[in-house]
Amino acid sequence: MRGKRVKKIVAQPDPIYGNRQLARFINRVMRSGKKSVAQRVVYRALDIIREKGEDPLKIFETATANVGPKMEVRARRVGGASYQVPSEVRGDRRVSLAIRWLVTFADKRSSKEFKSYADKLAAELLDASKGQGEAIKRRDTIQRMAEANRAFAHFKW
Repeated sequence: MRGKRVKKIVAQPDPIYGNRQLARFINRVMRSGKKSVAQRVVYRALDIIREKGEDPLKIFETATANVGPKMEVRARRVGGASYQVPSEVRGDRRVSLAIRWLVTFADKRSSKEFKSYADKLAAELLDASKGQGEAIKRRDTIQRMAEANRAFAHFKW
């Protein structure tokens, strides 16, 4: 192995809830380095969840836990052929994928039915915490692929 092992940068907890995972979520929502705008949007989304009578931090954590996949497939070349080898998704990557999918599918939500991006984000988080929505569908697709390729699990090393 060349070079040194890269040290993981641990995100500072967010200012209001003191939650590192929420800070990562805010960083993912951020566009063009405008963190204060991203914070405003995410906190507004959490306020919308609170107005609906739910605990926003609990909903957020449930959503990320629900969306994070347990298994995924990775391409592995063996003797000139590429196989989709199923592998377990470890903690940090699982959270990263969950956050990425939540933000991506909140972006893709129709702007006809929602006034602001905060509304879209709140709706996606609520759906994901209930086990529905596009992010959950993505997780199911990934896990189905891993299940279908279980025959190639012996190529994992």
